Amino acid sequence: MNGYMGKFLRINLTDSTITNQALDPKLAEKFVGGTGLACRLLYDLVDRNTDPLGPKNVLIFMTGPLTGTNVLTAGRIEVCSKSPLTNIWGEASCGGNFGAWLRFAGFDGIIIEGRAPNLVYLSIKEDSAELKDASLLKGKETFETQAILQRELNTDSLKVMCIGPAGERLVKYACIVHPDARTAIAGRTGMGAVMGSKNLKAIAIQIEEKKAIPVAYPDKLKEQAKEMAKATMDNFGSQMFQTLGTAGYVDMANAMGDLPTKYFTLGEYPDAYNISGATMQETILVKNSGCYRCPIRCGREVEIKEGKYKLSLNPGPEYETVASFGSNLLIKDLKAIAYLGLLCDKFGMDTISCGSTIGFAIYLFEKGILTTTETDGLELTWSDPELVEKLLHMIASRQGFGDLLAEGSKRLAEKFKVSPDEVAVVKGLEIPFHDPRAYFGMALTYAVSARGACHCQADHYLATIGNIGPGVYPLGVESTDRFQSEGKAKSVALLEDYRALYSSLILCLFTNPPTDQVINALNYTLGTTYDMAAIKRIGARLRTMKRLFNLKMGITAKDDRLPQIVLNPLEGGQEKHTPNLPLMLQEYYAYRKWDPATGKPTKETLEELDLAEFIPDIWN
Repeated sequence: MNGYMGKFLRINLTDSTITNQALDPKLAEKFVGGTGLACRLLYDLVDRNTDPLGPKNVLIFMTGPLTGTNVLTAGRIEVCSKSPLTNIWGEASCGGNFGAWLRFAGFDGIIIEGRAPNLVYLSIKEDSAELKDASLLKGKETFETQAILQRELNTDSLKVMCIGPAGERLVKYACIVHPDARTAIAGRTGMGAVMGSKNLKAIAIQIEEKKAIPVAYPDKLKEQAKEMAKATMDNFGSQMFQTLGTAGYVDMANAMGDLPTKYFTLGEYPDAYNISGATMQETILVKNSGCYRCPIRCGREVEIKEGKYKLSLNPGPEYETVASFGSNLLIKDLKAIAYLGLLCDKFGMDTISCGSTIGFAIYLFEKGILTTTETDGLELTWSDPELVEKLLHMIASRQGFGDLLAEGSKRLAEKFKVSPDEVAVVKGLEIPFHDPRAYFGMALTYAVSARGACHCQADHYLATIGNIGPGVYPLGVESTDRFQSEGKAKSVALLEDYRALYSSLILCLFTNPPTDQVINALNYTLGTTYDMAAIKRIGARLRTMKRLFNLKMGITAKDDRLPQIVLNPLEGGQEKHTPNLPLMLQEYYAYRKWDPATGKPTKETLEELDLAEFIPDIWN
């Protein structure tokens, strides 16, 4: 079967059984791989009453048909489950090499059920797997976990995905870390907590000989991969990411009003340059690092030679981390931000949700809603990296006030009866650090995103600033005025569909070769003859599948909203503009052919997308 290894590892941790499950070719054809195929499988395995942290929840690690091929960035893996943070669709994308190595070991994915009676890790070799005791790993940080496994298994070539103390203690936004040459994180929606709830500390892959990925036209794919790499590196965004890392966007974000500051209450950050990628390059950057077959190498390796935040060579912060612990908390010391970001990586916590929740707590303290009585005597103030360091330790250990923060912003707001309009979350997920008032397409993206507020479901801000290049996005995605509400919905929906395909192939969002090259790569891999129309239909099916999952979890049209805190007009690069979200939602539902009253795809839409089997579930 071209493009697939043809089987999954299926693990039942309750009774320690490990089996090989054959990949259904019809499901692979309809849902491709990655998040699309994982969502289709999970739809049948969990329901609205499934406890995300209970043994009946299912955790899936899924590759795609391009994973492990010579296509650029094709080493990624998607981790999917019902989210403990949001109680809806959860997905976390991870770069590095783990996805490729899983395929080289002979598997398309791992399906994990149940809960082990004691802490274990999963050891994978060629076509086989074994559960092993992980008592020596209990409480260990992520990088330390990998080092111990390398010693125990007597190899330096091990590929590991693991949780830290936060995952073991079920912090709702715990992540899964892949400590590799380029440290990569499956960050959002609390997949690390799901892994911890199953008493699964790590997954380790070691292989002696890489299995070949079945490809229909290997020579054509090899040539196409070269063209894709060249086209990607001709893109200005790729060049910027290579030179300055993702934090290279900080200065532009600040100028455009896209850098959330003081928990989304200020329109600009005067100290933005101090925390930018350019400053990182001038001060603490040592070298770049990159994921599997990536020509961009946007990863930063930094060293802080002296002072309180002294660090040996370690991963440097990405844009979201810089914004989360920088402008969001009014911290202007880049060394402190790098240190705090590394702590999150060691503990295994999503820096977006973590920094946002801390920012929300400081916001509530400033308003008098929280006092030292609730915070264990801590004065919550802006611009205080030492306070944030304390809170990170408290969250990861669920100590005192940290136990409340470990539940995330939405539950913190509910605990103190704060209006949902004052907390920067959508569907329970903290809004990432691209302000929806700076690019109105992002306001719609956040409101309808399948996993809650997410800039990766449709990176419309990049399309808006003209980073699309010739033929980069599917026909119909337009670069319109960033403050325009009318007419945005079609572009957002088309981009959602394309990114749903990306997360199923799987490719990195930073690689944007022309769409026809992506289609060619898929066809040369599978032996298919897809054209643009077919790709658009597949993408729409994958995006709609996630909506069906969320409808099953209880989501309605009322949940497609934004809180008022990110709609209040601000000075600075936003120029006091605010999006007309009701208009954009109306246009979006019309384009999608979703019922505006319920948020459900119409029966006709489901039939058009070959999803008619779900009509009885959705429409009874």
